[in-house]
Amino acid sequence: MGSREEQSADKTQSFAGQAVATRDAYGAALVELGKRNEKVVVLDADLSGSTKTAKFAKAFPERFFNMGISEQDMVGTAGGLSLAGKIPFASTFAIFETGRAWEQIRQTVCYSHLNVKLVATHSGLTVGEDGASHQALEDVALMRVLPGMTVIVPSDGFETQQVIDAVAEYEGPVYVRLGRAKVPAVMPPDYKFQIGRAHIFNLGKDANIIADGIMVSAALQARETLLKEGIDAGVINMCTIKPLDTETLLKAANASGLIVTAEEHSVIGGLGGAVAEYLSENHPVVVKRIGTRDTFGGSGKPDELLKIYGLTADDIVKTIKSTLSR
Repeated sequence: MGSREEQSADKTQSFAGQAVATRDAYGAALVELGKRNEKVVVLDADLSGSTKTAKFAKAFPERFFNMGISEQDMVGTAGGLSLAGKIPFASTFAIFETGRAWEQIRQTVCYSHLNVKLVATHSGLTVGEDGASHQALEDVALMRVLPGMTVIVPSDGFETQQVIDAVAEYEGPVYVRLGRAKVPAVMPPDYKFQIGRAHIFNLGKDANIIADGIMVSAALQARETLLKEGIDAGVINMCTIKPLDTETLLKAANASGLIVTAEEHSVIGGLGGAVAEYLSENHPVVVKRIGTRDTFGGSGKPDELLKIYGLTADDIVKTIKSTLSR
């Protein structure tokens, strides 16, 4: 492995209740999936230590393909493997998977509706010191616009494991967005992930926060702060961005007149865009979007960047309080 790689211990486990990076949960889930299903193959673009697909490579070397720094080739090859009856998981950093290989994803995978699983790591601001060139803040928008593409953003390691199992069973193209940094465990131990279904922690009468990825933890923190001030804000984990759980979204809109979306992504074209688009046509309510705003990221510590770009629990609290006061 070169300087691009980040090594970790090779062990599989359940991540319920544990704070881990979603990429670590992905690596462990792949190994377990590989044991159960011989059709599963994994491709990587010379970043297997960082994406954690190296764990699968060690366990099943004959089913692992390092395509080198050739993301477009990786996606095309994954398409071919799917036509041969395999279930390919193709991984690299989010900025490379959705950016460099977008045409191949559109033309080869989505246009032909091939059974390819694109699982990208190192998304969003929490990539940290690598800076704007490596911080994908547009990837959900790029994938959501493609016909037939399913888009999923897990909130913690436990949910990630279930997502990987679910997409392996699902027939069709899927994009799963994972992160580099450790994230708090937020999903309850009895949680069962389903594609296209959100998880309602609670519904609020004053506001409801629709979040995905690392922002689910921030939303739960914001709820606790607001409750102390007499404001009832609900929290919903909208793990699947496409297809959107419109039934749950309507419940939230009916419960309160204020919806706040929170995502580690641009407010243009991501979760906030999806929610605003649906509600504007079907159940107009006030929608406030928390995310990056028509800007690139920057180099810094993950927590510092989240504060600078307004993606914290405090930012959710301020948004809800200022909106309700008006």
